[in-house]
Amino acid sequence: TPENRGQTSHKSHLAERKKLFFNRNAIMKFRRKSKKKSSGLESLVNRGLMEATKPIFENINKLMAYYRCAIMEVETKLNVLNEQFSLQYDRNPISSIQTRLKRMDSISEKLARDDLPMTLQSMEENLNDIAGVRVICSFPEDVYMIAEALLSQDDITLISKKDYIREPKTNGYRSLHLIVTVPIFLADEKRLMKVEIQLRTIAMDSWASLEHQLRYKKEFEFTDQMADELYRCAQISAELDARMDNLRSIVHGNIKNKR
Repeated sequence: TPENRGQTSHKSHLAERKKLFFNRNAIMKFRRKSKKKSSGLESLVNRGLMEATKPIFENINKLMAYYRCAIMEVETKLNVLNEQFSLQYDRNPISSIQTRLKRMDSISEKLARDDLPMTLQSMEENLNDIAGVRVICSFPEDVYMIAEALLSQDDITLISKKDYIREPKTNGYRSLHLIVTVPIFLADEKRLMKVEIQLRTIAMDSWASLEHQLRYKKEFEFTDQMADELYRCAQISAELDARMDNLRSIVHGNIKNKR
């Protein structure tokens, strides 16, 4: 009868729904089990990688800590000199000190660019600027006075010197660059570490900072005309330094004569 056919159809529909429900549950259970197995496998692999690479990261962290210690040594020496000269000249020749430890991604990029081995030994031997100290001085004469006083210390060894103040770069950049070694004293050893020191005046630093911001903007083509204008700004900056240094000499000379 139509009534019986309707009941049969309804039961069949319910059976299909139950079948679909149980199949869906089975699929979800299977996925959960697979996910657990996958995450467990990933966990084992990650744990294995971490155990394998742990000594490497420990050695990298140790070396970078040594470079931080070298920065602290140089910064302390500079602060002591600044204090001494402030008593002698009644002013601070150092306006500020900035420090920088090169990031690991920058280190690896530089090693790759120069086709050098990706090892800690290669880092120490071939890279001179992992530890960086920038000294901002008031006047050009202060730059050379601080550099000479620092290099005269018997535990500082000069590796290289580039004087871009007396011989500026073609783009107008001016600064005095020193690569030195400085000893750091650990609990059970003494290590010689390399540090790059840049010394420049306030005017030089202002030009260099603004030049970097303007020249290296992403998605912007820096034109030759703009480079020429930056070079003229560098010349103005050099003239400003010369004029200010001349005024300093006059003031310092008058003070000496009165004494």
